[in-house]
Amino acid sequence: MTTPVFLAVLAGALMHASWNALVKVGLDRLLSMSLIQAGCGVIALLAVGFVALPEPAAWPWLAVSAVLHVGYNIFLVRAYRVGDLGQVYPIARGCAPLLVTLIGLFVLAEQPTVLGIVGILVLILGVICMALPGGRHHRLERASLVNALVTSLFIAGYTLADGSGARANGDAASYVVWLFLLDGAGMLLALVSLRGMAVLGQLSGHWRVGILGGALSMGAYGITIWAMTQAPIALVAALRETSVLFAIAIGVIWLKEPLRRERLTAGGLILCGVALMHWG
Repeated sequence: MTTPVFLAVLAGALMHASWNALVKVGLDRLLSMSLIQAGCGVIALLAVGFVALPEPAAWPWLAVSAVLHVGYNIFLVRAYRVGDLGQVYPIARGCAPLLVTLIGLFVLAEQPTVLGIVGILVLILGVICMALPGGRHHRLERASLVNALVTSLFIAGYTLADGSGARANGDAASYVVWLFLLDGAGMLLALVSLRGMAVLGQLSGHWRVGILGGALSMGAYGITIWAMTQAPIALVAALRETSVLFAIAIGVIWLKEPLRRERLTAGGLILCGVALMHWG
């Protein structure tokens, strides 16, 4: 992985943690998530005239990814209902790279260096340790844990689908725009099916948050998809999870969540994993 790609993925990680914080702050998690995905759809709709149609080989990947993204959004919202950003986010993000790495090795025949693989494992360990409870007053609710783990399955699925789809398309920008157009439409359909048509009127008064969150989400994942055309999917997927460090900082500074010694130690593991991956 070259230094420009490395730094771009880190910038995308910051964007990703930022839009997740917007979901956590919202009074209604599902509505907040739908608002942000609708913002992505609006931005994609404005950009669709400036990119080419995806190649035929990319459409199956786009369809699969759109469905997986809706599942990811719904289960992430369920996890945030009872869990802190600083616990839910690391679990959901930390388990996914392990699945992506294993599938990348045995199915996609991607071969990161030994040092790169060690870095991935150290980073994943740090991410998971970040979510460990620090005493009885900081235990993670079982429902939140289960939903976070299911969310990680969706993350692994759409990461592999989008990495493969962007490569098949040969144009990352075109793939990103059409993906977010489908994602935005899919999430609105899911919202209407769960809440009814009347709920759409509640989104209009918060369009600024939707556009901001949508821009952050689209920028973060757009960088990731582009990076997966430049470097092994497993390395990009793991490096992207440095976003947990940004999520912890946002949780402490903005959401007033507690910062404990255990999380500082886990942060050190994450940084070691990042360094190993970069050197590898």
